[in-house]
Amino acid sequence: MMNCLQSWPEPIVRVQSLSDSGIHVLPDRYIRHPSDRPSFTSISTHANIPVIDLHSLLAARDAGLRQATLDRISGACREWGFFQVVNHGVRPELMKSIRQLWRDFFHLPLEAKQVYANSPTTYEGYGSRLGVEKGAKLDWSDYFFLNYLPESVRDENKWPTTPESCRELVNEYSKAVVKLCGILMKILSVNLGLEEDYLQNAFGGDDIGACLRVNYYPKCPQPDLTLGISPHSDPGGMTILLPDDDVSGLQVRKGEHWVTVEPIPDALIVNLGDQIQVPVSLSSTAMYTFSKIQILIIFYDQLIR
Repeated sequence: MMNCLQSWPEPIVRVQSLSDSGIHVLPDRYIRHPSDRPSFTSISTHANIPVIDLHSLLAARDAGLRQATLDRISGACREWGFFQVVNHGVRPELMKSIRQLWRDFFHLPLEAKQVYANSPTTYEGYGSRLGVEKGAKLDWSDYFFLNYLPESVRDENKWPTTPESCRELVNEYSKAVVKLCGILMKILSVNLGLEEDYLQNAFGGDDIGACLRVNYYPKCPQPDLTLGISPHSDPGGMTILLPDDDVSGLQVRKGEHWVTVEPIPDALIVNLGDQIQVPVSLSSTAMYTFSKIQILIIFYDQLIR
């Protein structure tokens, strides 16, 4: 549907501009129906998604430790669809730099960011809404989206030039995360009894698709009435998420409860998307549907569910 539109169906309002204006009451467009508002009574505070150390896979030669790690990843995929990884090969200094870079971008003057305003025809760039339906309830967040792989769809003219190091850091960070995704796809393939390059090849081999999205959640005057982003599942194959280092804002659904993810220092969060479907029969056969991977960075000025 977005590819059929030449412009958004109504004027775009930047959430950060609303927040910075000093409003004390949320505009109606952001107020959710009572049944859709944050419900802290359904939040579990006694669980966290699994944390998995990849050192035994990337560096150690102990076969027992390697198998134990593979088993932990398999269990996390089946029981949660989410897990955190540490010792994953992406430099902590690079993670810190990419966070600061995008925080600096979102704190630029509005006119500087508007240069990169997106449209439904490409979706790439600076945006403030999800979906295109006129009159829909809106999420309390802004974002920046860009394509990274394959190189044939990469348009660095849509990447910010301010801060000055943006393009260089985006490329370095994205390259490191894509490498990690390659490692994880080998792990998932092995866990399913497949050749270790099976998933990589099914995703396109050297032409694998990858995109980067940065979600920014400004301060909210009435966070109990709205959502930073609506409940959803990621439509791609895999998402590697770099969380805010100060606010535990991400929640995942397990059973009847929302679980607040407590980030581990220097960890990345792995989310298996809709496009990896693994119905496993008693004969251990598996079937997958494939799409691109997503590199996601999130940060908050105030916690919103």
